[in-house]
Amino acid sequence: MKIKFDRFAEGKLKAVVFSFDDGTIHDRRLVASMNQYGLRGTFHLNSGFFGKDNYIEAGEVASLFAGHEVSAHTVTHPFLDESPLEQIAEEILYDRSVLEALVGYPVRGMSYPFGTYNDQVLGMLPSLGIEYSRTVKSHGNFTMPSNWLEWHPTCHQKTMVEDAKRFVASQPKYKRKELFFAWGHSFEFDRDDNWELIDQVGEVLAEDSTIWYATMAELVAYTEAEKQLRFSVDRGIVHNPTALDIWFSVDGETVKAAAGRVVKL
Repeated sequence: MKIKFDRFAEGKLKAVVFSFDDGTIHDRRLVASMNQYGLRGTFHLNSGFFGKDNYIEAGEVASLFAGHEVSAHTVTHPFLDESPLEQIAEEILYDRSVLEALVGYPVRGMSYPFGTYNDQVLGMLPSLGIEYSRTVKSHGNFTMPSNWLEWHPTCHQKTMVEDAKRFVASQPKYKRKELFFAWGHSFEFDRDDNWELIDQVGEVLAEDSTIWYATMAELVAYTEAEKQLRFSVDRGIVHNPTALDIWFSVDGETVKAAAGRVVKL
């Protein structure tokens, strides 16, 4: 009996995640377009900028990002690799606390301001309640991250349409989970006058029964729950002690281990 953790939620082989930073007023148009195509995103916000210049208001955060995920991006967007430990802790913890009060759920992820970090920052994040953090180092692949705290994206928004087409067409020789993960800023669409990219990527990715449209936090939670499955020695029995349904394959066939249940394979 050959078991592989090669399925996302609902037994799907592919997942799509979008990740946008800063929380400018252009998020309003971006979210509206994403909702139109059923795309979901993780939005990393700087709580210290709410209501300033071209930034959204604190009072609209919960309603604007309903159905998406709100994540941290620090309070004032500093270079974390040039900051003292106390400042790093304050920037992340205060940002989390403000955002959590607005959305009503724990904020456990972030993205690095300016994409900068170092070993000191990486070492601190778990103690600050951070489970994942996105970089700006695009790799062009559809692989899952090896380290949640150095989560490299597939591509920047400028190339997401071409990369999304590659993703949809991808038929790997060996079945593996594939992740399309695009990052960027909503203000870039406005600055570069290329809002059509959202419609184009939506048309490529929308309403695809083979894709799980997820947030970053959902992907982390699912993958970590997957690791908690308990198998018998002969792998003929599995217990799922978590609160999430988990899918995997047994000899190439998709199997569901329902939350809290014992399943004979």
